[in-house]
Amino acid sequence: MTRMTPQSRFPLLKRRQLLAGAAASAAVLTLPGFVRHVRADGPLKVAAIYTVPVEQQWVSRIHKAANAAVERGDIEYVFSENTSNNDYERVMREYSEAGHELIIGEVFGVEDAARQVAADYPETAYLMGSSFQPKDDAPNFAVFDNYIQDASYLSGIIAGAMTKSNNIGMVGGFPIPEVNRLMHAFMAGVKETAPDAKFQVAFIGSWFDPPKAKETAFAQIDGGADILYAERFGVSDAATEKGVLAIGNVIDTQADYPETVVASALWHFEPTLDHAIEMVKAGTFKADNYGIYSLMKEGGCSLAPLGTFEGKVPEDAMKLVMEREAAIKAGDLVVEVNDEEPKSN
Repeated sequence: MTRMTPQSRFPLLKRRQLLAGAAASAAVLTLPGFVRHVRADGPLKVAAIYTVPVEQQWVSRIHKAANAAVERGDIEYVFSENTSNNDYERVMREYSEAGHELIIGEVFGVEDAARQVAADYPETAYLMGSSFQPKDDAPNFAVFDNYIQDASYLSGIIAGAMTKSNNIGMVGGFPIPEVNRLMHAFMAGVKETAPDAKFQVAFIGSWFDPPKAKETAFAQIDGGADILYAERFGVSDAATEKGVLAIGNVIDTQADYPETVVASALWHFEPTLDHAIEMVKAGTFKADNYGIYSLMKEGGCSLAPLGTFEGKVPEDAMKLVMEREAAIKAGDLVVEVNDEEPKSN
């Protein structure tokens, strides 16, 4: 694996040279709605652009899936991390010029610029975390996000069974649909086992600011919360210091907080990425909503093992979790998607 930085440079071709080369290439075929071209056998060239460190929980799941594909021999993988929104378009163009066949990342703050890049490189496939839906006028730009509301709902059932104060704190990054729907699903799960529970909801205005998340969590604990929903890094640290419990999000941090993190909703990006790789190799990649591959029935999310809390969650609650999980996987239960900003009550 080659590690790139946002400051790395690829030689940029003039736009007319790129278009002339593409038009002359016998390998390029055009088919409406698809990124379709003849490619040689071998690993797919994949690049990723991240606005945060690869250690950040959301991005770490994409990075993990990409490295798994490298180990299988399916892709070659380079990435840039800590790319600012102002620099995102430039990095996208450099990777596109360099001939990467699939570019992945998150464009929540640079949607318009990212779609313009995709329009300028119609033979490149783009799979981007986005709050928006795919569009017919951008046939090579597919979107995804972490539709892990199924697992978030199950973790809420456990949280409701473990709270004694019926006061639960929730610390998120930004109130965007991808975060809101997980919080609402968690809250719905809590209501299954603690119907009188109240919630303190706060957003820190950052995807990666553990100190700020920690201070926000301290305030919620001072306000009576005895369980915290740790949508951001830093919350579980506050819970550990104050001796309260936490519920994890996206990754499993139970080993890092064995006396604090009761359960976590895990995101598995592998089904999303593997489908995109398959489509690009087959020449059938198109604008689509890849969010569905994060659903529990697709293997895109799960409830983490309870670890040190095994046997400590009330038996009735765990029985309910197993019943609801089976219903979700069978398609008999669909967890409600609510993208509205959650509020304290």
